[in-house]
Amino acid sequence: MKSSEILSRILVVGGLLIAISAPFVAKLVGAQGTIEMHGRMAESGGWAPDVIQAKTGVPLHLRLTSEDVTHGFAVGQSDIPAVDVLPGKMTDVTLTFDKPGTYTFYCTRWCGIYHWRMRGKIEVSGDEAASPQSIGSPLYVTLKLDIDALHPAAVTPVGIPDAQRGAQFSTLLPAGSLAPDYYRSHSPAQTYLALRAEPALAALSAVETWDLVAYIWQSNTTPGALAAGQKIFAQNCAACHGETGKGDGVFAAQTNALTGKSPAKFADPASMLGASPAVLQGKILRGGMGTGMPSWGPILTDQQTWDVISYLYTFQFKESNK
Repeated sequence: MKSSEILSRILVVGGLLIAISAPFVAKLVGAQGTIEMHGRMAESGGWAPDVIQAKTGVPLHLRLTSEDVTHGFAVGQSDIPAVDVLPGKMTDVTLTFDKPGTYTFYCTRWCGIYHWRMRGKIEVSGDEAASPQSIGSPLYVTLKLDIDALHPAAVTPVGIPDAQRGAQFSTLLPAGSLAPDYYRSHSPAQTYLALRAEPALAALSAVETWDLVAYIWQSNTTPGALAAGQKIFAQNCAACHGETGKGDGVFAAQTNALTGKSPAKFADPASMLGASPAVLQGKILRGGMGTGMPSWGPILTDQQTWDVISYLYTFQFKESNK
């Protein structure tokens, strides 16, 4: 057989092999560029995979599907919008990270008592120079607070303190009373007792002094922050703590059965008014040891955490329209 004929046959066979294998090669390349993720209720395995590698500036393509109930997918501490993940259907998501670090993704749908365990990590590598600047320790750590200890209020009001009524006495407040540092490091009950000890406020009644406390708390938030906090509470907290903060959410009984402890009651003055914003920050960021309360530190930004905290106090104080 002539060499030219052999070469021709090789080219023909090679062309056929390329034509046959092309779809498989394309499929393989596509698979390498896209990660398929399956969501299951936490007790059945949660997300698979639950650890993903990515690089800064390089789009990360995900195909999400659920194998049981409707789940949600979101990335903590980011402005990436949440998406629903439906049973038997694919949802395509493309993420791009501009800073290296470890990002937590989580389920946004209350899919069961262990819903909060549906989390995973996206480990993003890249230019270390683009890493976010390190931030200081959370306030509850700086203040060395024992967030596991009980913080009962030494005194509670009769009725609901009203910030609008308290505003009329605001000029009598001691210097620094409205400062964020003071607000965050003191409980409402501590603040009430401090104000009662002020000579300039001696003529005020107990009710009027509590109104001043409500005014201080309102002065350290905004309508926008309260609205943001309410939304986060409804999405992540109400299922256990209840929409009205009474600890009677749809999963409250199950949480009690599993842990022997009921969800915190934000509508209870005896417990809520004894907790400073810094104490609440610690409980939210770290979670409650043995209570079923998950850690929200990897999920919420610093601002979102303070927004939620300011909203929690609305279960105790009546606020005026600013």
